[in-house]
Amino acid sequence: MPKGSDLDRVAAVVLREMRGPIFCLLVVYSVGIIGIVLIPGTDGTHMGFFHGFYFMTYTATTTGFGELPSEFSEAQRMWAIACLYMSVVAWIYSIGAIVRLVQNPYFTQALAQRRFAKRVSALSEPFIIICGFGDTGSLLARGLSDSGMAGVVIDSDQDRIKALMLRNYDVTMIGLQADASVPKNLIDAGLPKTNCAAVVVLTDEALSLKIAVMTRLLNPAAKVICRTTSQTHVEEMRSLGSVIVSDPFEAFARELSLALHAPPLHTLDEWLIGAHGASLENPLACPKGTWVLCGYGRMGRHLFKALSSRGVQVIVIDPHIESASEVGDKIVGHATKDNLDKAGARSAAGIVAATNNDTDNLGILINARNLNPHLFLVVRQNNHENEVAFNAANANLIMQPSLVAARRILLMLISPLIQVFLDDLEAHPEILIERVYPTLRAIFDGETPLLWVIRITPETAPAVVQRLLQSSVSLGDVLRDPTNRDTSIRSAALLLVRGDGHTVMPRTESMLQLGDEVLMCGVAHARHLLDATLCNPYTLHYLTTGLDPPRSSIAHWLHRSQTVAAKVG
Repeated sequence: MPKGSDLDRVAAVVLREMRGPIFCLLVVYSVGIIGIVLIPGTDGTHMGFFHGFYFMTYTATTTGFGELPSEFSEAQRMWAIACLYMSVVAWIYSIGAIVRLVQNPYFTQALAQRRFAKRVSALSEPFIIICGFGDTGSLLARGLSDSGMAGVVIDSDQDRIKALMLRNYDVTMIGLQADASVPKNLIDAGLPKTNCAAVVVLTDEALSLKIAVMTRLLNPAAKVICRTTSQTHVEEMRSLGSVIVSDPFEAFARELSLALHAPPLHTLDEWLIGAHGASLENPLACPKGTWVLCGYGRMGRHLFKALSSRGVQVIVIDPHIESASEVGDKIVGHATKDNLDKAGARSAAGIVAATNNDTDNLGILINARNLNPHLFLVVRQNNHENEVAFNAANANLIMQPSLVAARRILLMLISPLIQVFLDDLEAHPEILIERVYPTLRAIFDGETPLLWVIRITPETAPAVVQRLLQSSVSLGDVLRDPTNRDTSIRSAALLLVRGDGHTVMPRTESMLQLGDEVLMCGVAHARHLLDATLCNPYTLHYLTTGLDPPRSSIAHWLHRSQTVAAKVG
């Protein structure tokens, strides 16, 4: 839709609301001016139209500059009194109409949409469209801000958009209260723009499919990330070529299973995504033995399947579990202290409070800790507002579905290669212990890791591509510190992708090639230095050769002269 249509909508609302007041003011001013012009003064002369308009102007404002240009007659004074009252009433009526116009929801919406589209059109850096600003959308926006990526938010709830505007982000975050499934709103949000990197859909499943279809039609190059729990919707999304974010309960079930099967890899995964309390110095250690699962809903089913596949004995407590034939050890009822005791909580290795009620889950933790202070406690947090209470519960693992989904989406946006890296480490755990942990521990000292991907292309690494046409460039060359080439910047290459193959923890001697992708992990300052090296041929020449090349015409001339003189001598 043309931009002018938004302007037309605003103008139409203004004219519809203000035509009465404008007509009223025109009539009052016209009648007042004509009257004062027709009524003769004390000397029998008539006032001109310019003086009549001047008289009505200051009369309407009740300023009172006196009787100009000459003393009024009695008839003119009577008419001035009438004009004064008429203009005051007309202006009161008009001001009331202006107030009603400002409060008109259609006018404010049209104006907000116009401002929104204008701000989005001014975005020059890559940005993400977030459809839905609930708990997951809010956490994702904060993660994007911390990663330096701009965002555009669409949500049908006005209060959520107001909350977005009140927050302090490091980058641009633009919000609009609208239906994200309407194509015009997606266009206003910048979907057709080439710098629209992705659309993240966090609405209900019916709208998710519609938005995914619209995105594929309006901008096939943009990545689509949808959150869905229905297998039917998953298949439909995949048929569109969309990226599917699996059920957060399924994702957490994989995490817990990984914590039991490979604790160091689970700790690395949590540390890379910025999980609270995750540390490479203290890997999480889940105890072996029987586990008690309280709640057999969506999360409970995924957890039971994941734990059982690892050979873990699971005892399930749920009031509606009678029909679950796949569960052998079960107790029908609520997770009271007595039922926890019957399930063997006193001797169990761990317990999972997985109901959809935060109060029940916290109560389960308290009862379980009273029965066995050494239990490994895992709890599901449904509402983000209850974070303080859950932190006070001091559980070993807290599963917040919105947070799990937001972290996974963020990783897919800023470092899509991370899953390839983690899958390879799961298949080759010796690399994790021998190389990954020592390398990362040497780089980071309690700081938050930053993940990003560098691509050896003319657009993203012009200096490297130019250098490759003349000679070779190693990975270690670009990771040197420009201030001291004998040292390296505080970053590590986690994964090198070339064609259909990849290398985990590539050596610094590895030679770069055109089209390579490298998953990096480091501090923010290291990223800035590396980005500068990839784009600055002079810096790259110094890092690869140890020589600082001449940069000006005079310096080039002097350099050539010295070279010739040296050869002659």
